[in-house]
Amino acid sequence: MCLLAWSWEPETDHPFTLIGNRDEFYARPTQSLHWWDDKVLAGRDLQEGGTWLGISRQGKLAVLTNYRDPRLSRSNVLSRGHLVAEFLRNDGTLESYLEHLCAVSQSYNPFNLLLYDGTKLKGFESRHAKIVDIGPGIGGLSNADFNSPWPKLKTLKGQLKSSFENGLADNSYFMSLLQNSTPAADGELPNTGISIERERDLSSCFVRMPEYGTRASSIVRVSRKEVSFIEQSYDSKGITDLNEFISRI
Repeated sequence: MCLLAWSWEPETDHPFTLIGNRDEFYARPTQSLHWWDDKVLAGRDLQEGGTWLGISRQGKLAVLTNYRDPRLSRSNVLSRGHLVAEFLRNDGTLESYLEHLCAVSQSYNPFNLLLYDGTKLKGFESRHAKIVDIGPGIGGLSNADFNSPWPKLKTLKGQLKSSFENGLADNSYFMSLLQNSTPAADGELPNTGISIERERDLSSCFVRMPEYGTRASSIVRVSRKEVSFIEQSYDSKGITDLNEFISRI
């Protein structure tokens, strides 16, 4: 994923809602949201075999973002997308998996992970091998550290917060937030080591460039009894697919 916002209210009957966009090259082959061997529900990157966001039958969730800094990118390292499915298939505790990440994270290009085990929500920043405690309320993540004040992240977090406050927290409204293609002002752009033109192109919630753009918009809603997962897929011409699954937990 490249942009996430969530509402985390662990004491309620609907503790967790997550919305987000995955941006990727249009040429990269992708399989839409589906069950993998009846264990993992996720889309699939057919180039490396991993994924960006998934849930398990037990109500676990994992979602990955890459850290944007071309100077830190290395070739011939392990694919980060396998970490999502690895957590969802792992029978160990959330804490043990975070310890595992601390030990292996330098074998990958920089990434962030948000992990939910059905009870606890935690983050992980690979650059520092840092476990991030997630408090109740609205949170967010893009291609930087957790809650970095990137314009599109601030916008999406604010809109998600308002949607709950104003009774607009339904899936069609969430999807409209994810399809916002308004770019940020140049003075608000982060400096991540790429050109200002590309920073500008990547600064909207929904990205559309000639060769690269938003490939999927996802909504995951967790209640005490079930998880719903909606994912709308895109190519360079527009919407290609819409899948919705509900899993009892």
